Amino acid sequence: MTLPLKRVAFLGFSIECNRFAPIATEPDFRTRTWVEGPAMLAEARSPAPRMLAELPGFVADMDLAGPWEPLPMMLAMAEPNGPVDHALFTRMMATWDAGLRTAGHLDGIYVVLHGAGLTTQDDDPEGTLLALIRAIVGPSVPIVASLDLHANISAQDTALLNGFVGYRTNPHMDMRGCGAESAALLRRLMAGERTHIASVRLPLVPPTVSLLTGADVTPRPYGELIDLGQRRMHEPPYAGRVLNVSIMAGFAFADTPFNGLTTVVTALDAEAAQDMAHELATAAWARRHEFRASLTPLADAVHRACTTTRPLAFADVADNPGGGGRGNTLHILRAFVEARVQGAVIGLMCDPALAEDAHRAGQGSRIDARFGRIEEPWSHPARILALHDAPVRGRRGIFAGNTIPLGRMALLDVGGVRVAVASRRVQCADPAFLEALGVDLAQVRCLVVKSRGHFRGGFDECFGPDQIVEVDAPGLTSPMLERFAWTKLPRPVLPLDPDATWPKATSR
Repeated sequence: MTLPLKRVAFLGFSIECNRFAPIATEPDFRTRTWVEGPAMLAEARSPAPRMLAELPGFVADMDLAGPWEPLPMMLAMAEPNGPVDHALFTRMMATWDAGLRTAGHLDGIYVVLHGAGLTTQDDDPEGTLLALIRAIVGPSVPIVASLDLHANISAQDTALLNGFVGYRTNPHMDMRGCGAESAALLRRLMAGERTHIASVRLPLVPPTVSLLTGADVTPRPYGELIDLGQRRMHEPPYAGRVLNVSIMAGFAFADTPFNGLTTVVTALDAEAAQDMAHELATAAWARRHEFRASLTPLADAVHRACTTTRPLAFADVADNPGGGGRGNTLHILRAFVEARVQGAVIGLMCDPALAEDAHRAGQGSRIDARFGRIEEPWSHPARILALHDAPVRGRRGIFAGNTIPLGRMALLDVGGVRVAVASRRVQCADPAFLEALGVDLAQVRCLVVKSRGHFRGGFDECFGPDQIVEVDAPGLTSPMLERFAWTKLPRPVLPLDPDATWPKATSR
């Protein structure tokens, strides 16, 4: 007797939203990943997909496990931005609603989420989407979701799920693995296992630069917590009872009522889930003062660039497109040009108008490079060194193997500093972005990247941890959290309020 194939639906909504950034609209998703139906499955199985790696990892693991019936719905994924236009999200919801209602019998559902989304009217669109799914499929169909470790976790985000899988590495090198883990967990649930999810949220909103997990970073309180969770789940009394441990640092700039580092445990019994979530929350609170931002003032960074005897990478952490930054602030560029820093490359500057000017003038031409025409106008004579006008295939780090649309690109010599300009806003996390313009990174003395931390997973072949300088400059993603006008962040909370105490955290 041949058993019927498991019918598995999958869909996704993935965007990290910075409440202080401009509203995200449909073109922001269409530019990155907006794919529906069979095209979604084909894209997931592509050798160079435009989507990030969770869904390809899920599909590949399901394919390896044996025959199944995939039912792709819609994946909407965008670069980090401001809150999503609510009317657009409403249209997305209608698409997911229609797809689920017409799908027929379902054995399981996988959802790709980021977890730090916003709309102009909803602080928890992920919870809203999960509520829709659960209302349609009922209480018995297992739902598993994978989320970025920067997710802010609301009550709905755990109560409506049967399996919760968060990233464990930052830079996010394990996205594909999390998709595969989600597939394995969903198969267990479809085979009849039942789970319990517990979470504990702390009054702690860690600055982004304190959340690296690499073994070569010091201090690494977040990495130590994740390591502890992975070790303890295989030790008594949790071994064989706990299926997943996720420690979600959150994304401060979403500014939600449920911001705060949250431990989330998926287990086969409620006691194991609750006990381990509390144990790890206690360990996190003991390390609370290690989650701090320590940046290099811009003047000091310029001095180091002028005097260094070995290559250095300067991270413009406050203008990180990977956190909603616009990728166009000029503070470091102007300072490097004025100081006549030698052997410097800066990228990626997001400036579509300037990129278009360069392509119109042609390689080798000299132009008056007009940066930031609306927000922060500045111009300087420049020579066009190279042009590029095709998607870039990622080579290393979080974009490895992905097809990344950067639009028209240009490499300019601006007062002796080479500046890589792109038309599309993407953080400079992969050396392929610069190599597409002919930059030989082995010959770069000072590299400035508009990225918070993911560049470490791409440029580590050229710059070790002791060659990285995190620069303190203005921007929408500055880890100096006291500079922002918070409106919804739960208070008191560390590091903003030194008097914050725990237990006072929300426990579920």
